[in-house]
Amino acid sequence: MKRLLLWVLLLGGTLGATAQQMTVATFNVRYRNEGDAAAGNGWERRLPHVCGIVESQGFDIFGAQEVLDDQLHDMLDRLPDYAYIGVGRDDGATQGEYAPIFYLRERFELLDEGHFWLSESPGRPSVGWDAALPRICTWGRFRDRQSGVVFHFFNLHLDHVGVRARAESCRLVLERIRSMCAPGECCFLTGDFNVDQTDEIYALLARSEALRDAYEAAERRYAPNGTFNNFDPEAMTSSRIDHIFVSPSVEVCSYGVLTSTYRTPVEGSDQELKSGAFPREVSFYRYRARTPSDHFPVFVRVKLATPLSE
Repeated sequence: MKRLLLWVLLLGGTLGATAQQMTVATFNVRYRNEGDAAAGNGWERRLPHVCGIVESQGFDIFGAQEVLDDQLHDMLDRLPDYAYIGVGRDDGATQGEYAPIFYLRERFELLDEGHFWLSESPGRPSVGWDAALPRICTWGRFRDRQSGVVFHFFNLHLDHVGVRARAESCRLVLERIRSMCAPGECCFLTGDFNVDQTDEIYALLARSEALRDAYEAAERRYAPNGTFNNFDPEAMTSSRIDHIFVSPSVEVCSYGVLTSTYRTPVEGSDQELKSGAFPREVSFYRYRARTPSDHFPVFVRVKLATPLSE
């Protein structure tokens, strides 16, 4: 009888919970503008590579930044399996940059959604503290259809000028996370924070009891560069200003900075290059390496555990 009871307890511990892997990402795609186009980094050229990264890496859900309304619909056209939540920061509708959350519509059920401005007046379009521009945070509450896990996801873009605005925005977001997320509930915060891992504003989030940096929590990391590249594939930095923060209940299996590039023709691109160092059948052409955005996307693979009975 004791042996039977032991087997029941062991099986109960094994079967009582399940873990489902999920790929979460953050990607500042760079707003469409004429200056970038004149320099060869126009949105129309970059769009297929931005969306190609999303699909090839299998992002299940991701936060994006600097997305204008036409860019939003361009991405949705090329990513038909994804839905989104979010609004333009200038008017709460379609004007100005979005901080949208894209998610696989077949995998996730959207339970609730909303947004707030990073300011002293979070309920309406506004510029906060010493910020140069209005800033917004988008949030959603989702259920993973595969595992039944319910989680919150927040996505934002902090101001690039206002130091106080960045700090107060982080405090506001932490306050919302604490009030909206139940104890032990899985939570994600993604975004372009405009501060790196050495900054005290970063520490407000990374050292809080509610969140931890997925980079620090990851079992495995691949980060050959920081996350801002300024459209220069040869630039190197140790600064990570695009972050994914997770609640303590999230197991982070791996972390990666995707330093992908693509190629565009330059003068003389039609000239075939040959060398004895590689087979005759192989030809090379002189092209220029470019990055899909001025930020590298960041992704994590995580596991969310929940009792089977839920």
